[in-house]
Amino acid sequence: MTVIGYNSQTDPANGGDGCGGVGSLGIAWVFGGMIFVLVYCTAGISGGHLNPAVTFGLFLARKVSLIRTLLYMVAQCLGAVCGVGLVKALQSSHYNKYGGGANRLAAGHSKGVGLGAEIIGTFVLVYTVFSATDPKRNARDSHVPVLAPLPIGFAVFVVVLATSPVTGTGINPARSFGAAVIYNNDAIWNDQWLFWVGPLIGAAIAAFYHKYIIRAAAIKALGSYRSNA
Repeated sequence: MTVIGYNSQTDPANGGDGCGGVGSLGIAWVFGGMIFVLVYCTAGISGGHLNPAVTFGLFLARKVSLIRTLLYMVAQCLGAVCGVGLVKALQSSHYNKYGGGANRLAAGHSKGVGLGAEIIGTFVLVYTVFSATDPKRNARDSHVPVLAPLPIGFAVFVVVLATSPVTGTGINPARSFGAAVIYNNDAIWNDQWLFWVGPLIGAAIAAFYHKYIIRAAAIKALGSYRSNA
């Protein structure tokens, strides 16, 4: 909704100019701030996933079961479709004109660049989730559970600033999928794979990095085995 509103405010056809609206910085603040609010509100209920890539990363780290992972992903995608449907209902005059806020690869960038941006951006987000919710940090720093949504929101803010000129910032397959379903444009669907493959790869790398490098789970398991032997 913020993206569509910004585009309508800066459109010369509507009497706008390039200096109108919230700007790219404002869009990034909205993304990051909303994630902060939603994670804070839902963390005590579902863990505040909201994103299939985050759920997938936690599944690979054995923090979420397969059944819960699949159910969360379905719920996230359904929520995204409903959310975008509501946006279209509220801004029907601008929705199609300004691309429905859907993610697409920007002109002048190759698919490889777009894929790389999604991988790196999602890695930053998912690794932040792992670090902010690390139970070993919770045991040492009692304030960490309360503050966890804050670094996650800031991670989204930074990633949006960095990647929005390339892909419009996916890093959340559900958000990209919901916009694609409601806008239903061939060009959007042609780029849709970028917003699934990239985030899932980035989440997998973050899970591996946190579990096997930062926490060295494999080395600890091997040491435990040798001690028992």
